[in-house]
Amino acid sequence: MTLADSVAHLSPERWEQANRLLVRKALAEFAHERLISPEPDGDGYAVRSDDGQTVYRFTAVRRALDHWQVDADSITRHRDGVELPLAALDFFVELKKSLGLSDEILPVYLEEISSTLSGTCYKLTKPQLPSAELARAGFQAIETGMTEGHPCFVANNGRLGFGVHEYLSYAPETASPVRLVWLAAHRSRAAFTAGVGIEYESFVRQELGEETVERFRARLTGLGLDPADYLFIPVHPWQWWNKLTVTFAAEVARRHLVCLGEGDDEYLAQQSIRTFFNSSHPEKHYVKTALSVLNMGFMRGLSAAYMEATPAINDWLAQLVDSDPVLRSSGLSIIRERAAVGYRHLEYEAATDRYSPYRKMLAALWRESPVPSLAEGESLATMASLVHVDHEGASIAAALIERSGLAPAEWLRRYLRAYYTPLLHSFYAYDLVYMPHGENVILVLKDGVVRRAIYKDIAEEIAVMDPDAVLPPEVRRIRVEVPEDMKLLSIFTDVFDCFFRFLAANLATEGVLAEDEFWGAVAEVTHEYQEANPELADRFRQYDLFAPEFALSCLNRLQLRDNRQMVDLADPSGALQLAGSLANPLAGR
Repeated sequence: MTLADSVAHLSPERWEQANRLLVRKALAEFAHERLISPEPDGDGYAVRSDDGQTVYRFTAVRRALDHWQVDADSITRHRDGVELPLAALDFFVELKKSLGLSDEILPVYLEEISSTLSGTCYKLTKPQLPSAELARAGFQAIETGMTEGHPCFVANNGRLGFGVHEYLSYAPETASPVRLVWLAAHRSRAAFTAGVGIEYESFVRQELGEETVERFRARLTGLGLDPADYLFIPVHPWQWWNKLTVTFAAEVARRHLVCLGEGDDEYLAQQSIRTFFNSSHPEKHYVKTALSVLNMGFMRGLSAAYMEATPAINDWLAQLVDSDPVLRSSGLSIIRERAAVGYRHLEYEAATDRYSPYRKMLAALWRESPVPSLAEGESLATMASLVHVDHEGASIAAALIERSGLAPAEWLRRYLRAYYTPLLHSFYAYDLVYMPHGENVILVLKDGVVRRAIYKDIAEEIAVMDPDAVLPPEVRRIRVEVPEDMKLLSIFTDVFDCFFRFLAANLATEGVLAEDEFWGAVAEVTHEYQEANPELADRFRQYDLFAPEFALSCLNRLQLRDNRQMVDLADPSGALQLAGSLANPLAGR
């Protein structure tokens, strides 16, 4: 690749289109979060810059949950009566005060916006695959074919730390095969933990293959080292070249860490960017690696200390799901994080607190693949794909509905019973919540119909909100204290506002299902669950899903306030940015 080729995607036409799409999203989501207040203006709306001199005009449809569906083609920008091109970087500078961007945060946020725009330009070079075609494609074709990223966050593809060459090598949308780097880590500083029935030696041989294991062992013996003193750790190539070779130089020099080379299997980066699907052997485990890249409000590292309890937490949840008749009958399953390995750099640990990115530079986990669980005729799709919209405005959800031959409301009910009912039961029966956004859920489909749901990203994302819950010692980390009036936000915010809001709007825009029918189906499935579980009636009253309104919890406000550490992991509910309330679309149903 020549120097010029590396930026071939950055053409004036694509840059203009990417900026228009991003300004559209910014206007929509910032209006939703009440950071800006569009004023009626003729047939549409107007938003003024902080100094009042620049005005953005656009048309929009306002939907349930105060969702602003802004028409990208309608947006204009004027200053002193002169029309100017749409430029996202200017937009954030012009509205810096309204958005609460500090002098310290603004340039880093602009860099994340620039990176997000660059990624959009790359995506615009790819063949425009209609949603109907993508909906029939394989699991990984869908994963790499999506274009939007997180539906709420405006700066959702920052990936600060990747240069363009690394973007082209490691971003999921580029679908570039990746071979992981493997290190040997001295057992005095590394620990391997695994779920029931897994033993290190046989697990590693199964994942790497006999030949590779023997090659790695020979590398150690060739250096006069005993392989029995070391554990193997998979590493993201970027992490090796950019972090470990420098930041962990002492460990390499002292042979606490030994580079063994690349593994033989090829992997594909997933939407979460640091998780890899084994494309050489799809039945083998996913590998999740530490990646010291800033993306969407966090450094995407992986804590060695957290890894120690990861397999036990997964086994605990798998047992709970398996033993509960409601969860079992919904078809819910989880793909367990079966094994984990972490490396502790003792000097950085002595110098930092437990939340420091320096403690999250070298760890990995292995997560089950969903592929072996498929029955004849079943296929997989990440749930995030439901809200993917192609260049013609067609969504994958609508394509699946059409393919299924079911009435749209019936298709929706089946999807809700698979995905939403298990969330309700986990909450009401166990005070257990997940982070059930689109990227953390995999749907099992047959002929376009959702058969069942698979939850993933368990150990880092689940929480038990009951302070009196009896949990095994190794699982106690997942207990969190949440104020009573905020507990139900785990459904209202994470499910209704951050996912259903977009799905309902897309289906209504396409004329597939009216919003009122969409929320009617959600209410129907909620009533269906509650009527089937009368023993939880007191909990249903205490935490009322049919309440008139609920607090508006804002994700972009978190990132605009601090895009390096969006949430204090020691007090997640204390970090919430609330901005008034939203009318509940289930109220009165």
